[in-house]
Amino acid sequence: MCGMHTVAGVMGFRRAFKHHPELPLKVLSGGLLVGDKKLPIASFPHIPEANKRISQLTGAEFGTPYQALLEEGIFVMDSEAAAKGLSALRFFAPERAYYLASSMQRAFYYEGKSLSDPTTYGEIAIANNLDPKAVLARFEDMASTEDAHADFVKVQQLGTQSYPTLLLQKGDEFIGLGVGIMTAEKIEARLESVI
Repeated sequence: MCGMHTVAGVMGFRRAFKHHPELPLKVLSGGLLVGDKKLPIASFPHIPEANKRISQLTGAEFGTPYQALLEEGIFVMDSEAAAKGLSALRFFAPERAYYLASSMQRAFYYEGKSLSDPTTYGEIAIANNLDPKAVLARFEDMASTEDAHADFVKVQQLGTQSYPTLLLQKGDEFIGLGVGIMTAEKIEARLESVI
């Protein structure tokens, strides 16, 4: 599950996912920053220090345009718009949902692009060989809003409180493989212990 406004653990997810293509992966939006929690990025003063820690632990890079958003401080963090964007992209390529979510995170954390701006999803669509007009129409469609809210409900039902969270479904049981900053090695060790 991704809270679209978090990059921690993505590097670990990526490596673990490549080593286990036999495991189906479902990407859900968490809805961390919705309603009255949609605030300017300056309202989260811990972000710059957290980003340094993430870079040190995972090697994740934060781009200069994103750093400028942090310094300016007025960009509003909105998980609902990002969830609608993921829904629109995922609708056309559900089997590539993880890679599309990664593209969204790169667009925000490296390129400093707004995940509230439909243009961002058109660009991600083009980069992933999807029809940008169809993706933008889906983004604007109420179905994407409903799908985003369904993700939020599912994440809540699973008891997820931190993002990203990696869960393994084994029968009817959901087993936590990792939360937050995760290395591929930690995910791999946890997978081995539960499979």
